[in-house]
Amino acid sequence: MSSLFSRPRRRTATTSVTAAPARGDVSTTPPPSTGQQSQHPAARPRVAPRPPARGWAGRGGGGAGYVQAAPMWRSTTVQACGLWPWSAGTGSPMVGVPIGRNIDTNAPVCADPISWFQRANLISNPSAFVLGKPGLGKSTMVRRWCAGLTGYGTLPLVLGDLKPDYVDLIRALGGQVIELGRGRGYLNVLDPGEARATAARLTGTAAARVTADAHGRRHQMVASLISIARKAPPTDREESILDRALRVLDERTTAIGGPGRVPVLADLLQVIREAPEDVRAVALDRGDIDRYRDITEHLEATLIGLTGTGRLGEMFSKPTTTPMRRDAPVVFDVSSIDEADVDLSAAALLACWSYGFGAVNNANVLADAGLEPRRHYFVVLDELWRALRASRGLVERVDALTRLNRQRGVGLAMITHTMSDLDALPDADDRMKARGFVERAGMLVAAGLPEAEMTKLSGVVHLSRTEQAKLVSWTDPPAWDPVAQTESAPPGQGNFLVKVGGRTGIPVHVDLTAAELALNDTNKLWHEVSRSGRPQDAISDLIDEEGVRAVVEEGVTDAPANIAASDATPVDAAAAHDAPSGDDLTSTAISSTGPALGLDRGGA
Repeated sequence: MSSLFSRPRRRTATTSVTAAPARGDVSTTPPPSTGQQSQHPAARPRVAPRPPARGWAGRGGGGAGYVQAAPMWRSTTVQACGLWPWSAGTGSPMVGVPIGRNIDTNAPVCADPISWFQRANLISNPSAFVLGKPGLGKSTMVRRWCAGLTGYGTLPLVLGDLKPDYVDLIRALGGQVIELGRGRGYLNVLDPGEARATAARLTGTAAARVTADAHGRRHQMVASLISIARKAPPTDREESILDRALRVLDERTTAIGGPGRVPVLADLLQVIREAPEDVRAVALDRGDIDRYRDITEHLEATLIGLTGTGRLGEMFSKPTTTPMRRDAPVVFDVSSIDEADVDLSAAALLACWSYGFGAVNNANVLADAGLEPRRHYFVVLDELWRALRASRGLVERVDALTRLNRQRGVGLAMITHTMSDLDALPDADDRMKARGFVERAGMLVAAGLPEAEMTKLSGVVHLSRTEQAKLVSWTDPPAWDPVAQTESAPPGQGNFLVKVGGRTGIPVHVDLTAAELALNDTNKLWHEVSRSGRPQDAISDLIDEEGVRAVVEEGVTDAPANIAASDATPVDAAAAHDAPSGDDLTSTAISSTGPALGLDRGGA
């Protein structure tokens, strides 16, 4: 046994020389040098005990129940060569658009639905569903994706900007801004876009597929407008009548005006009124024209409302104002539509989606034929809840778009506030299909959400208790800054949790660059002081033909419209200096109309 565990031998009283170790003992002490006296093991200095990894346990020992992870930073081998070997790989993929830093580790995070699908193979569907309360930065995250993917060669398509949030970005990227609204721009739902020109460049089945796709898209769009106008989908018989009437209209349009003439809704209405034999055959009027009139009466009434006399106006019944380009970023600006006009907003979104996906289909067909380069698109469907709530049956049409995005070569970003927006749909089948939007999305990006949403969201995507606590904490209200006399930014603004399937979520904070700050300004209308805030400039404009001016002191809040210029008389300016002033002065007006306003010539 080693001498480390053996009992030391006693020294004799007559000698100072250490006794030789017993046989079998192994001494770990080196032999003493000549002229030096050996030291007994019991007299050696004791080594101070070392504390455990988390400190001494007990009161005052400094023990730590939790050791915070060291922050992680990314650097090149040239910059961080002196830190070797204390380096580790990042905890999140470094493929895609840089969106921010990891909140827990400070490591950079790169993520976007197209790069994670195409290059990293981390998701099975190039789509993302973005959730979060208003004001926490959902649109900011999607704008970062749009800008970054443009650098990778992907073209963003914002098919309906209601606020607007993307107009400045698309302009900065050199893209196309298409304005739509009452009196601002029109989008003809019967416009096949470039489908005719695309079919003319193709032959055989490829040209037939393009023509059939354009016909089906226009048919679905007319049916969607009817659903919004009626709050109910058209009947099966009416669907057949619309399909046959569109085919007859296309034949007449080509024969009369050639491929360059584009029909409008009034032309479709006229075909139904004329009752051609092909349309009567699918209407099942049994050879009775009066029966045909009865069958199509409700359909005619709805189409009349869509041609300019109904609540949807004439936005979809006139020729398209600005055709869409396929080779540049595009945004449809529908911000001129009032938020209270829910039906028109939903109809505009659906029309933009249909028109945009039609252009994408044409681009893919031409690329397959080798006539144009391959282009990938990143489609943004913002304010999804508005379109879903417009009418029963519209979820089915959006569901078809979300299922085919991978085959169409497009990435998709769907944005709404909460899961309650999807559960608020009146029809049970629509609610189940809307939940499928979240389930099929390649990634879920969640900003701050209320605690009531955790149960609903966990039913679709697994969330741990820690992840749920993060999302709820990001909804805390902002604090009041007593120095600046303003509210600070909400604590959860810019924070997101990126979830992919059942994997642990990546908490990330999005920081805007200097170039992005101007493009993400949603308070532009508040940069200039309103006229009521600058009363001197406002009242100085109230000068009659004789040059009579109302004398105004600082701090006026009375409406200048109450001062009748025709009754005003010159006032001595010296009286203005006698008027009260100070921080407690709320309003002061000096004019000859003082008695009518309850004021004297120099009073306040």
